Amino acid sequence: MKTAGIIGGIGPEATLDYYRSIVELYRERVRDDTYPSLVIDCVDLSKLVAWLGAGRLDELTAFLNAEIRKLAAAGADFGLLAANTPHLVFDELAAASPIPLISIVEVACRAARARGLERLALLGTRFTMQGRFYADPFRAAGVELVVPSAAEQVFLHDKYMSELVPGVFLPETRQAFVAIVERLRNEERIDGVVLAGTELPLLLREAEDPSLPFLDTTRLHVESVVERLLS
Repeated sequence: MKTAGIIGGIGPEATLDYYRSIVELYRERVRDDTYPSLVIDCVDLSKLVAWLGAGRLDELTAFLNAEIRKLAAAGADFGLLAANTPHLVFDELAAASPIPLISIVEVACRAARARGLERLALLGTRFTMQGRFYADPFRAAGVELVVPSAAEQVFLHDKYMSELVPGVFLPETRQAFVAIVERLRNEERIDGVVLAGTELPLLLREAEDPSLPFLDTTRLHVESVVERLLS
């Protein structure tokens, strides 16, 4: 059996969701009472947020490179970052990694194309919404991404960091996020939403409108992990 290595703690609630989801999906696929082989390295989120906020991406990259090497030393055959925002430096990490890495952006892009989606709202932290690491590969695949307004981005990022990352999921926050999605649907004519933050599905999974698909990046990433485990 292959072993998956996970850089977790970015944040803890999403890491727990990854672990549960990988185990559940693996057991659904295998059905022989076995469990997947996983190595989880839980890192200090506060360090990553400080480096991101200061634009110190070289330090972020060096730190994550060292953590990926820990996964490889622990026996991981491949690795992943259980978060969207650190994919800002994914290309640099993948180039230096001793093991293959699964990109959450790549699996989300493939899912968008497979579903025939052409114009998607991008929700996440401000680093994700304002970065190019989602927009560029999606544009190359013929999929346009639309970000919320500047004021909405400030609101989304604040709620993300102050509530979702610590594990606080409030009905009023869910309603406010859905209202932003509805505005984008009415004014920007989006045909779907990329939940490009691994805490967002924990808030919005039950709020999906059948007529407006949500790309749950956690679930898509998990599916790719389980496929690799079983390959």
